[in-house]
Amino acid sequence: MRISTVNVNGIRAAARKGIAAWLEATAADIVLLQEVRAPADITAEIFAGTGYQVYTAVSELKGRAGVAVAVREGIGVGEVRDHLGVGADGEPVGSEAPVDSGRWLEVELPDLQLRVVSAYLHSGVADNPEKMAAKYAHLERVSARLAQFDPAARTLVAGDFNIVHTEADIENWKSNHNRTSGVLDDEIAYLDRWFGGPWVDVQRALLERGGHEGKGPYTWWSQRGKAFDNNVGWRIDYHMASPALAATAQAFTIGRASSYAERWSDHAPLTVDYQL
Repeated sequence: MRISTVNVNGIRAAARKGIAAWLEATAADIVLLQEVRAPADITAEIFAGTGYQVYTAVSELKGRAGVAVAVREGIGVGEVRDHLGVGADGEPVGSEAPVDSGRWLEVELPDLQLRVVSAYLHSGVADNPEKMAAKYAHLERVSARLAQFDPAARTLVAGDFNIVHTEADIENWKSNHNRTSGVLDDEIAYLDRWFGGPWVDVQRALLERGGHEGKGPYTWWSQRGKAFDNNVGWRIDYHMASPALAATAQAFTIGRASSYAERWSDHAPLTVDYQL
């Protein structure tokens, strides 16, 4: 079972720049997309004829956020849930703030005994208290939802978390640590909590299994300057799996473009093969 996650940085732009060729070459069974930034009918039109059935959670803020899950035709789909459904106190709610909409989409795949979640967590701005408050409130709600999942079940939460976990996950740690959103200790504490509990950082686990040392590999590079060419990147895209699913992970690949000109997003897809 091959599962990919990628922040497409606008599905319409990605379609113009070549996501279709990647989709065909990768042949993933399930594709989780973030920052789709398009109405549901546009996303459905782009995926028409690709062999996937696509589900979306659209942001209430036009041109913002948006997540999707594309499932290969023939794989049965059960419950689809397009919001977190929990408040900061963990109590169920039926809706969420507009700024949080289009950031969480759960799709149940009963034939595989698997639930997948496409997650696009807030980016935040370190010197903007309002944006950081929204990010932390959202992270609290995510934590509450994660606590509701059965750790014995197969669950995958994957996507753009907009937080690096350790110094190994960003090329320029010193210049960004506690200065830039995504590299603040208060943000990192959430990943410490999740990965320190029942959840597994699948890419990191596979790297450690293979004896990898040093920084990277990364999944995002700034569009500015020569960040991509010089591999000055961040690892902010994750496969976060329950132990039952993580134990089946075989290998991962990062679909880094061969050149800056061939990129169709500022993120690279993170693909993991699971033996289900």
